[in-house]
Amino acid sequence: MPAAPSHPVLLLLAGPAGSGKTTLCERLVAEHPEIERVVTATTRPMRPGEVDGVHYHFLTNERFDQAIARGEFLEWACVHGKNRYGTLRHAVFDRLAAGKSLIAAIDVQGVRSVCAVATQDPALRRALTTVFVAPASIDELRARLAGRGDDPADVERRMQTALAELREADRYQHRIASTTRDADYAALLGIWRAAATQA
Repeated sequence: MPAAPSHPVLLLLAGPAGSGKTTLCERLVAEHPEIERVVTATTRPMRPGEVDGVHYHFLTNERFDQAIARGEFLEWACVHGKNRYGTLRHAVFDRLAAGKSLIAAIDVQGVRSVCAVATQDPALRRALTTVFVAPASIDELRARLAGRGDDPADVERRMQTALAELREADRYQHRIASTTRDADYAALLGIWRAAATQA
């Protein structure tokens, strides 16, 4: 049995849309109640089956602007040239201070922003672990996106974003080269346990 986590970890997963990072987050949280998923905020519309406050905090553009003005975001960005996404500061700092490990799937701009904050915050720096989830191939990624039923124009826009994101993969502490769901999950589990038990 692996050693129990000795300190809280903030796992940030990034990677192209359709790479499987959200599925990985959900499985880790489901199988390990000692880790929580950070519910990020977005201005995009809800998809069928999504629940406000569970999958995302769905905010209007006006409410998102207000949160920016009040400094409520740890990071935020406009993704795919269309919708905005962000991580609320209290959702991270309050839970880490309570000793809770966290996981979030965010975009590469968001990871850069959090890493910048971490250079000035020792507690965040100690907790932070970055992971890039790379698709098996560009063709596989396109097939996954097309299979989600998104508009063809959105699929193409996401593919262009994916190519830019893949160029940043080497900047992450860890990289998961996606193969199967179980193999990807085992890799993530190993990364979390190693980060949580390091001196």
